[in-house]
Amino acid sequence: MLLQLPSSVAVHPCGFNVDWFEKVEALTLNSGYRLLRNAVLSRFTMSSFFIKKKENPKLAKKGTAVIKRKNDGDSGKSKIQAKKPNSKYNEEISSDSETESPTEPKKRPSNEVVEYDETPQEKKLRLAKRYLEQLKEEEENKAEEESFETDLVAGRLQEEVLEQKGKLQRLIAKDLIPPDPSEIRLLRGHKLPITCLVISSDDKFIFSAAKDCSIIKWDVESGKKLRTIPGGRKGTEDRHVGHTAHILCMSISSDGKYLATGDMNNLIMIWEAETCKHQYKFTGHKGPVSGLSFRKGTHDLYSASHDRSIKVWNVDENAYVETLFGHQDAITGLDSLSRERCVTAGGRDRTVRVWKIAEESQLVFHGHEGSIDCIQLINEEHMITGADDGSVSLWSVNKKKPLSTVKQAHGCHGDAGLEQSHWVASVAALHNSDAVASGASGCSHNSQVQLWKCGQHYRGLEPLFSVPVPGFVNSLKFSSSGQFLVAGVGQEHRLGRWWRLKEAKNGIYIIPLKRKPPNPE
Repeated sequence: MLLQLPSSVAVHPCGFNVDWFEKVEALTLNSGYRLLRNAVLSRFTMSSFFIKKKENPKLAKKGTAVIKRKNDGDSGKSKIQAKKPNSKYNEEISSDSETESPTEPKKRPSNEVVEYDETPQEKKLRLAKRYLEQLKEEEENKAEEESFETDLVAGRLQEEVLEQKGKLQRLIAKDLIPPDPSEIRLLRGHKLPITCLVISSDDKFIFSAAKDCSIIKWDVESGKKLRTIPGGRKGTEDRHVGHTAHILCMSISSDGKYLATGDMNNLIMIWEAETCKHQYKFTGHKGPVSGLSFRKGTHDLYSASHDRSIKVWNVDENAYVETLFGHQDAITGLDSLSRERCVTAGGRDRTVRVWKIAEESQLVFHGHEGSIDCIQLINEEHMITGADDGSVSLWSVNKKKPLSTVKQAHGCHGDAGLEQSHWVASVAALHNSDAVASGASGCSHNSQVQLWKCGQHYRGLEPLFSVPVPGFVNSLKFSSSGQFLVAGVGQEHRLGRWWRLKEAKNGIYIIPLKRKPPNPE
């Protein structure tokens, strides 16, 4: 439907006929003409009076334009005002601003950080990258640990090979320093002189025996007696479980299961080391049992006696294996390590012998001028001995003569012109190292434990320091870790009663082995 406008009608200042506009407004009362009314309003008002800053379709549908006309007394001018919704998307400005320059949009600063929400795909990608980085880091750490473990294993295998060959020598003697006298502990429990002792492989327990026929198990840390096997009187052998004569030697298996002891009654007793319960009794020697040693890593037991024989026993089977002969006098000491061989000191025959058990052969060594009373293996190829002529000798199984001998190792005593050397009653060696020790028997005021350093390739002996210990040092043992040295001391020599030192105390001295602090450089 088209409307024809007459030419002689009043015109609105905005450019449209006022009467025509009133007719159109009246027609809007009819619902059929609303569409026409909205079209006219949008043409003449929205385009001239309103500028949309941002288009929002939802809000545009809600907003409606309302035309208000003032009374005739308002100087013939009218204003059109749009009723807009409460929104930030529409902005009202006056018609005068149309002549001004258009506003320029504000520029965003270049350093402004634009934040946006992460999509699920981006999140998955980020987590995947993080997981791969963690895996890479773990693999690198694992590779470093495996390389470190490989180096440790290689070093350990190399040490074992050198140990089997008897060429391993850990250089620790140079770092040892004398202990403070107040740090030396004395454990007392035996009534008569200590004759022998051993230390468990874990360094937690000490087993000691004495001329009172008793055996005591000690706790190293607390110094307390854990168990005691009392000795019996002579003539009670049939009803007493234990020794009834002086105990001369003892040994403990490397796994700490069995303890073996030998006495003057030609007997060998086997005990359970944990509970000190009696297990077996070995008979066969015809003289006092003076030396015992378990082969390392096994329960094979070697025994030596004053009857000049060496016997081999299998403790697991409670069985005797064989006997070896060769010494010309009473055997005074015996030792062994992991090889199927043992070494012995021959006492007054002045020989040291290496026994190859499987081959039933022996090697004979000469060097001391007196009775060889003690012997100890340093490793599979080297050993140390002490004699009553006051000398300490260092040996190799590949040479018939000592590599090094120190005479009067513990000094002399007696009047001028009648001096006599202090007997070397015991020796000890820290396995596979360059540290050894010897114990003397002499006057109470100068009895001592002397520590020595073995030269390179065991070519010499150098004194380190001495620890005063009053009495006869009848037994010496290093702990497996090398943290302490244990000395069994008595008022008498373990093999006899040539003289007695009343000032001495029958007991066990635990001597800490202190080391120099590491050089910060």
